[in-house]
Amino acid sequence: MADAVVLNAQSRESSGTRVSKALRKKGRIPAVVYGHKEATVALSISNDEVSKAVRHGTRVVDLKFETKTEKALIREVQFDHLGMEILHVDFARVSVDERILVDVRIELRGTAPGLTQGGALSQPLHNLHVECLAIAIPDSIRVNIAELQLNQAIHVSDLKLPEGVVVKNEADAIVIQCVPQVVEAEEPGLATDVAEPEIIGKKAEADEEAAE
Repeated sequence: MADAVVLNAQSRESSGTRVSKALRKKGRIPAVVYGHKEATVALSISNDEVSKAVRHGTRVVDLKFETKTEKALIREVQFDHLGMEILHVDFARVSVDERILVDVRIELRGTAPGLTQGGALSQPLHNLHVECLAIAIPDSIRVNIAELQLNQAIHVSDLKLPEGVVVKNEADAIVIQCVPQVVEAEEPGLATDVAEPEIIGKKAEADEEAAE
């Protein structure tokens, strides 16, 4: 198991837009931690520390206060309208032996042979809803498509999961499939067989010969 990511947390009593802006100017992000039937605590954390954790895909951290340390799941991260700066973070308390429900992204591995057979990939599911230990959330669920032929599909029931991970999606749900590519029909009026134009002079000569 990798070492826990530690975020240094400071409790805060005041809240509001002005307080949040003042915190961000000091390089700290407003946040809350809740759960386990304990009181919701308002806190602030280092912008650099939490940004690094989010950037590396960290899901569970240790919130280190002056008097105690709490293990918590990064439940929600609020970004600015550009999706660049973190504005607020919600943490949910967890314990080392607790099983939780989370969404984990799907990671495709390999190249499907069906692509060379005129197929195209269709992926209805990009994330899976899984149950696992809070301290053992997988970064991704890898799906090998190296044997996926044209008109074949990989279902949830076909997946090889990390130990202790249980998928909550329907077993027959399609994760990815290789389907025939749709060929667009030609626009009407663009026929390739064009009638040869009638030559009036030749028609008149033919009519005279017939009359004779």
